[in-house]
Amino acid sequence: MSTKTELHFRLDSQLTEVMRLRVQSLQQRSQKRQEGERLLRPNEAVYRLDFSKQSLRFSHWMVRLAQPGRLTITATSQLWTPDLTNLMTRQLLEPVGVFWRTAAEDAPAQCYEADAAEFGERIAELAKVRKVMYFLFAFAEGCSHESVDCSITFMVDA
Repeated sequence: MSTKTELHFRLDSQLTEVMRLRVQSLQQRSQKRQEGERLLRPNEAVYRLDFSKQSLRFSHWMVRLAQPGRLTITATSQLWTPDLTNLMTRQLLEPVGVFWRTAAEDAPAQCYEADAAEFGERIAELAKVRKVMYFLFAFAEGCSHESVDCSITFMVDA
């Protein structure tokens, strides 16, 4: 028997701030990033998913954009320990989730369905060996942290 569980992406404001401070520090000292290092861009924030159960099967995404815009979600690999190391480009996973809403009122967010499904399945696979996972949310074309509500639903095998 399976049950559904919906996991909400939560902004990790502390980690986002640490990553922004890294960018500021490099700029102030006129230094360059390490080779392969991925710096946080101004339109990005770090989000996290906490897994209370490990045996999950991807069901569907629930992305609500309160206004027209584009949201790109990129997962990071388990190798990234954000409190100890810098984020490296090789630790970003493919595919990414791209969601958008056009100017139409009350229209649901659209996505590249095959990529979004593969992305959800990849997250479910990684959940088998992890308790938490980090993501980069990139906001564009009018989208912002305040206008996004994002969750992912899984089937849990009981």
